[in-house]
Amino acid sequence: MDKKILEEKFLEFCKHLTEVVCDETRHWTIKGFIDTSKNIYTISQDTKIISKILEIHIFPELIKFANENGFDIVLADHQNYYPDMTFVLKEDTTIKYAVDIKTTFIRGSRAGFTLGSHGAYFINRESTKNIQFPYNQYKAHYCLGILYERNEKADERIVYRFSDLEKISSVIKNMQFFFQEKWKIASDKQGSGNTANIGSASNIADLKGGTGIFTKYEDGERLFDDYWMNFNKISVTDKDGKVKKINTLSEFLKYRGEK
Repeated sequence: MDKKILEEKFLEFCKHLTEVVCDETRHWTIKGFIDTSKNIYTISQDTKIISKILEIHIFPELIKFANENGFDIVLADHQNYYPDMTFVLKEDTTIKYAVDIKTTFIRGSRAGFTLGSHGAYFINRESTKNIQFPYNQYKAHYCLGILYERNEKADERIVYRFSDLEKISSVIKNMQFFFQEKWKIASDKQGSGNTANIGSASNIADLKGGTGIFTKYEDGERLFDDYWMNFNKISVTDKDGKVKKINTLSEFLKYRGEK
């Protein structure tokens, strides 16, 4: 399947996912955890917990989507492997698409997350270290993004009975899904501390529309690869004679002699 067709199908699928996870008031349909005594424990605001439950919530729909469109889904063998899932075309197993699920809460008009490593497997694209298949075997690398708002009315300290289900406030609301190629929503900044992770754009319009910094250039995907393969590795001397490493796109373009 051509990647343009896949993108069109996924965009329609994202609309469906919104209906799956939200009720008529756009609140999350997941209310908490239930035990054998029919006690319901509300969910924490912890982003890792919310992310994992959201992934579990939508996974049956992803399986159905893959089957309907002629794909098998290969999950990452290990927790720290890239990507979360590989879509492999059944009729031609050489056609693979990387899909990472990224979840974060909205802060006004902004949000953000990491887009995977720019280390070993990103540089050596035949490497199998921390990646399900070598990077160069993938036709494209995608992010299935989930943006949400926190519901401040939710209280994780309360334990409810099953009969009180309708009274439980969802911990999140107003989920938005998008599907974009990784390079189109990348920034030129690392995503987290000292780890070798690519940071995403922070503007919600750029994330949903796929209009990150590298899309401003005619050969944006090539530039994205070149920049992140060399991030913080090229040293230059400034006008004051100080040596510094290049870690912004403007500095990198100047070094490469590009506009």
